[in-house]
Amino acid sequence: MPKRGKAYQEASKLVERNKLYELDEAIKLVKQTAKAKFDETVELHIKLGVDGRHADQQVRGAIVLPHGTGKTKKVLVIAKGEKANEAEKAGADFVGAEDIINKIQAENWFDYDVIVATPDMMGQLGRLGRVLGPKGLMPNPKSGTVTFDVERAVNEIKAGKVEYRLDKTNIVHVSIGKVSFDETKLTENLNALVEAVVKAKPAAAKGTYLRSVTITSTMGPGIKINAAKL
Repeated sequence: MPKRGKAYQEASKLVERNKLYELDEAIKLVKQTAKAKFDETVELHIKLGVDGRHADQQVRGAIVLPHGTGKTKKVLVIAKGEKANEAEKAGADFVGAEDIINKIQAENWFDYDVIVATPDMMGQLGRLGRVLGPKGLMPNPKSGTVTFDVERAVNEIKAGKVEYRLDKTNIVHVSIGKVSFDETKLTENLNALVEAVVKAKPAAAKGTYLRSVTITSTMGPGIKINAAKL
């Protein structure tokens, strides 16, 4: 295991490793334990009682956080004609069609955070699945990034829309703001995200759904939250 830095070790002393903190206390602690010289991101990690290997137990979706994430995402829109114009007016950072798809394929170009595509372009974009998929960039209808309503998609992403989905260990990892956010904003963002994940509970899921909920800053220690109270 790599040796932790002095700042991390000092921050860890403020956290009881096996304690389940109440939400308000956990929010205060995540701000106190953020010792980096930059505005750290606040991350939420939720272990779910599902088995993501089964299609009927997948958990995936997207939500616009009440107070955004504190980061403005670069949006690439793959569309043609009027929809391309709509994307530009909505403030998309990059807009194109076959030209952009070819650029990604030929140059391994990834200078963007999210791709929005109209359904008619997915046939061509689909051939980049092996490249975009592992990076979490492939548009998906469940996250609202495959749509003809390009204006709305771009506006929501710019407003702080986040996508949540299971990783291979059945954990959802989502950014819910910055350490500079006040406690109320972080609390409301966290509650909105947890509510969305709970609503997305698969019918096939059995037993305890929220197995564990942990909050942390980019460079800080994990703080376990009492999931039963959320």
